[in-house]
Amino acid sequence: MILAIYSFFLKNESLRYTGKMIARLEGAVIEASEKWVILDVAGVGYRIYCSPETLSIVTKKESIALYTYLSVREDALDLYGFISSEEHDFFEMLLSVSGIGPKSALGVLSATTIDTLKQAIGSGDTSYLTKVSGIGRKTAEKIVIELRDKLRAHVNVNDTPGMLRAESDVVEALKSLGYSQNEARDALKEIDSSISGTSARIKEALKILGKK
Repeated sequence: MILAIYSFFLKNESLRYTGKMIARLEGAVIEASEKWVILDVAGVGYRIYCSPETLSIVTKKESIALYTYLSVREDALDLYGFISSEEHDFFEMLLSVSGIGPKSALGVLSATTIDTLKQAIGSGDTSYLTKVSGIGRKTAEKIVIELRDKLRAHVNVNDTPGMLRAESDVVEALKSLGYSQNEARDALKEIDSSISGTSARIKEALKILGKK
């Protein structure tokens, strides 16, 4: 069945860019996990993979609207959903990088805030991308090479180096204490932006992790 649908898309040029075929879905959340939600839309349940930021919102509401991207492969049809058009558009921007698929793009998007990712990519900080998002060095370099010019306008030349270095230091410190990459970056995203300094942010991250 999936192969037949895949062949249909290949034969129909007007539908070749399948990501935009299902652009938005609205319905009730009937089930949720750490990676996806099942959305009931007119009696049909759609499994939609989401970023942690989106999941933190959709799991708290009975009804939600998500901007979606449909990935069509020979062996699977996967939906990816986003709470905001900004998150959706940044996901598609990552997909424009050669060698970056939907799962990798979602992994990068899950690392930290979109603004911070734009700062890192726009400033060419591959070290931050590898430490915080967990992607490989070559993948990080590809992202920077292909997207840096598009994101230069988002770079604050005064704040970027120190801010990104502090965040990567927090992640490394938490990993050295036995926390996983995912646990470290999830805690990092919950730290209040008003808390500055690596030591203070590490302490706050440990408090957050201690509550889980």
